[in-house]
Amino acid sequence: MDLPNAKRQTPNAKREMLDFASDSYFMGEALRQARKAEAAKEVPIGAIIVREGEIIARAWNQVETLKDATAHAEILAITQAESFIGDWRLNDCDLYVTKEPCPMCAGAIVHARLRRVIFGCADPKGGAAGSLLNILQMPELNHQCFITSGVCEDECRRILQSFFKERR
Repeated sequence: MDLPNAKRQTPNAKREMLDFASDSYFMGEALRQARKAEAAKEVPIGAIIVREGEIIARAWNQVETLKDATAHAEILAITQAESFIGDWRLNDCDLYVTKEPCPMCAGAIVHARLRRVIFGCADPKGGAAGSLLNILQMPELNHQCFITSGVCEDECRRILQSFFKERR
């Protein structure tokens, strides 16, 4: 759709304005997954896995839907990515998740050897990427992940707070 006073941009100019390789862009994609969880009455957490700038897995929490305590967004995304690659080792992949991973998910992240974990909001009561524990960087384990926290933090926190406020 053309807007009357809009300047025409070449495809290259659009790419410069929209950085499709930025943490904010990919967290926005994880937030889309969180909104799917919210629509399904699940805790609104979304995750994506990126390899070489391409999204290879998308997932949202499905604990209630699947009646499975392990159906966290991170676990489902890891399984999807492993299937896509054809290997359980995800050492050239990055995980974007809207909330800091729990201990169960952090253990799976370490075992799958993800290179980097980028999360939105911290979980001071149960986070295992630096808030309560830091399983992702324990020197005693066979793998450690790089961690980036606080990406799109306000939006990630807001969707969770809104969900739990409606439940009370």
